[in-house]
Amino acid sequence: MKNRWLMLCASLLPLMTHAGPSINVGVVYDYLDADKSTYLKRVFNGGDATAFVKVNILEIIYDADGTTREVPLTTQTESAARDGLMASPARLIVPANGMQGTRLVYMGERDRERYFRVRFIPVVPEKEDEFAVSSEEREAYKKGLSAGVNVLAGYGTVFFVRPSQARFDSVIDESAAQYRIRNQGNTVVVIDEFRDCSIKSETDCAPTTKHHILPGREFQFDKKSGREYQFTLIEGKANKTLEIKG
Repeated sequence: MKNRWLMLCASLLPLMTHAGPSINVGVVYDYLDADKSTYLKRVFNGGDATAFVKVNILEIIYDADGTTREVPLTTQTESAARDGLMASPARLIVPANGMQGTRLVYMGERDRERYFRVRFIPVVPEKEDEFAVSSEEREAYKKGLSAGVNVLAGYGTVFFVRPSQARFDSVIDESAAQYRIRNQGNTVVVIDEFRDCSIKSETDCAPTTKHHILPGREFQFDKKSGREYQFTLIEGKANKTLEIKG
C-alpha cells in the first residue's frame, strides 16, 4: 500500500507543478554591437497560464582584483538623464504558449565597454507592480495559481555593451606546455564551445565550456600530452575555429 501511494504521488507531481507560467528568455549572453543602440529581447512562455514578468537591470562592475559587484542604476527615473541600460517596456504580460518582446535601450557615453545583469522575474501581479490589469483580473489570476503547486522561476542574463569605437586585438602566445590568448582590444572576446578531449577517444572529453575575455585580461590553459583542444574564437561578427594538440 505504501508503494502504491508513493507511485500515485509521483505521477501527480508533474501535473501539479506544470500549472502556471514557464518562461524562457533564450540565450544567457547578449551583445550590443558598436553601431547599435537598441536590442530586442524576446520572452517565451511555455506554460499554461499568463506570465507577468518584471524586467530588472543592474550594472556589473569588474574590480581590479577580478571580483564583481552588481549595482543598481540610479538614473532610471523619467525625470533624470539616463546613463546606462533600460528596458522598454519593463513590464511584460506574456500569454500562455506565447511570446512578448522588450527593447533594451542603451543611453549614455560609449567610450568604454559596460556590462549589465538583466533579470526577467515572473510575479503574481500586485497593484504597485503597474501591470495593466484590473483588481478583479489580479484576484482571478491568484486563485488560478493557488489551485496547484507553482514555482515562478526567473532568469538572469548578461548584457555586453561594446564601445562605439570597438577594437579587437587578440594576441596568442603558445608554448609547448601552455596556450594563452590575451585581449589587447577594448571589447570582449568570446571563447565558444571550448572542448578538451582525448586524441584516442572522442568520448573522453571534459564538459564543453564558454569563456569571455574582457579587455586587458587573458584566457589560458595547460596543454597535456594526448589531449586536443578545440574552440571558436569570436571577435564581434568574425569567428574562427582553432584546434590545438597537447
